[in-house]
Amino acid sequence: MDLNGARAVVLGATGGFGAEIARALAAQGAVLAVHGRDAERLQLISAEVGGHPVAGDLTQPGVPDAVMDEAAQALGGLDVVVMSAGAVAFGPVAELDEAVLRQVVDLDLIAPILVARAATRHLGKDGVIAQVSAVVANQPMAGLAAYSAAKAGLTAFDTAFRREMRRAGVRVIDARPPHMETGLAARPLAGEPPGLAQGRDPREVADELVAVIGGSAEAPDWID
Repeated sequence: MDLNGARAVVLGATGGFGAEIARALAAQGAVLAVHGRDAERLQLISAEVGGHPVAGDLTQPGVPDAVMDEAAQALGGLDVVVMSAGAVAFGPVAELDEAVLRQVVDLDLIAPILVARAATRHLGKDGVIAQVSAVVANQPMAGLAAYSAAKAGLTAFDTAFRREMRRAGVRVIDARPPHMETGLAARPLAGEPPGLAQGRDPREVADELVAVIGGSAEAPDWID
């Protein structure tokens, strides 16, 4: 896919990784819509990349469909969908609050599934949907059991969804990036982050993902 002029929406573009994905797509000439929940940060990234801002809480009923429909209407269709919204919670299962568990599963598993469902209405042949899972989908971590489970569920969903979309000519990408310095660990829904090694630069990781979306690079081992 030639990303120059491609119509792309980045969900979770106000996050550390989502913002870098939006910047990388814009650098390749993509025409963007950017989504987020924080209005102030959404306006900032929208102005930076020249993207149409779409606000909404993806965990609320009907919002994933509404966000996708607005993005498609604003851009005159969609060629690329990147789902990068997410949240994390830390702590042992014995201390896991039910409300926090539901928030993690809602945003890290259910919302991406609903975004994917909405994408089927807008992506045609040669379209791409990229879902951002996480390295814990393959390497679950103690203290991150709920988050690991949600991300592993998303990877399983993407595998099945990819098989469904082959006939339509839509590529489904499951990205399980390594630990990055995005600031997500500093904004958990609950708990304190464990001691983590220095993460990768999210800008470099975003560039790798966008290169795979555009087909200009072979997929590294964290992308299927």
